[in-house]
Amino acid sequence: MSVLTASVLAAHRKGIGRHLALTIRASLKILIGGIIAAAFIIPLLWVLLAPFHVAATYAIQWPDPWTLENFRRLFSNDTAMGSLLNSLLMSGTIALATATLGALAAYAFSRVQMPGTGTITYLILLVSSVGTGTAAMVPLFQVMKDLGLINQQIGVVLVLTATTLPTAIFVLKDFMDGVPKSYEESARLLGARPGRILWDVVAPIARPGIAFIAVWALQQAWSDFLVPYLLLRQTDKLPAAVMMYTFYTEGGQAELGMLTAFALLYSAPVVILYLVVSRRWGFRLGGGLKG
Repeated sequence: MSVLTASVLAAHRKGIGRHLALTIRASLKILIGGIIAAAFIIPLLWVLLAPFHVAATYAIQWPDPWTLENFRRLFSNDTAMGSLLNSLLMSGTIALATATLGALAAYAFSRVQMPGTGTITYLILLVSSVGTGTAAMVPLFQVMKDLGLINQQIGVVLVLTATTLPTAIFVLKDFMDGVPKSYEESARLLGARPGRILWDVVAPIARPGIAFIAVWALQQAWSDFLVPYLLLRQTDKLPAAVMMYTFYTEGGQAELGMLTAFALLYSAPVVILYLVVSRRWGFRLGGGLKG
């Protein structure tokens, strides 16, 4: 009887120990998750509340009283509002060029059978990842200077389109591979030309992938700071990402009210676009597609 009792007690202690370990593990997960969530939520709360302060500070405070003065000053600043238009024009052009050229190149890589196609695709992606970024800024500036594209928005468009194209081709090739070749053969039998086949047969099937690349390229161009900061000189040509860097007083202090008000306007188009496209094609936060 004593042996049985001892074994029962041992099993009970073991169960308590296991339960305690699971409780501690769950508590640690909650704690770590809470810290990570706070790291995102606290700055977001500050950005949402600071624009409505009379004199915004780095502290998170409920506005008292609420004011729209920062937005009134911002809307009266033609240069700041013009930078949003510059961002829309340049990012839209980059997104359109990347989606169009990427789809054409991906279709060619998918349909033209030649030795080393897969290797070439991976090499393009590898070279583009190595040859872009901060390390390429000095030679990039020299090339743009030789081409006479310094202080020209078209130069920024060309550079950012070139940097997004390799990834676009790599992603869209999988979508093009998923288009059944029998559809194209049927269209050829009916007398359709290659351009008509690509527009009426291939593009509708690959439309979710093309839409994803367009949104991704627009987001990349919209948030890019380094390239326009390096290539553009005139204030009226700057995009919003660079214009945000100019909201400082003569003493070098950040104008937090206008800065956060501009940040809200700056983020609004991308958020709206994401919501619209997510509703239409089911984009997930990780960048994938439903179905």
